[in-house]
Amino acid sequence: MSLDLPEPVHAYFVADKGDDAKAFARCFTENAVVTDEGDTYTGLAAIKQWRVAALAKYTYTSEPFALKEEDGSTVVTSKLTGNFPGSPVDLRFIFELEGDKISSLEIKP
Repeated sequence: MSLDLPEPVHAYFVADKGDDAKAFARCFTENAVVTDEGDTYTGLAAIKQWRVAALAKYTYTSEPFALKEEDGSTVVTSKLTGNFPGSPVDLRFIFELEGDKISSLEIKP
């Protein structure tokens, strides 16, 4: 199934397939906030560090399969498969957008 993702969300999932933390961070606004695994990362420097740490810790693929708008946010459900406990798992990616960038991302089961 092909999803019609908003461009910033599409760019995120494309960048997520690579290992370039700088390209990944370009998907976000300067003061973006990411919440993942109970931790919060604010600003591009922190988001780059989060990305580098995740790439060092895990190898995974992400396959988005559901999209909906919920309370002003774009919610994408994606199947992650990799070398982490509980794999594979379906996770919800809750995006808030500002123009052509992501201003907020929360990743949760």
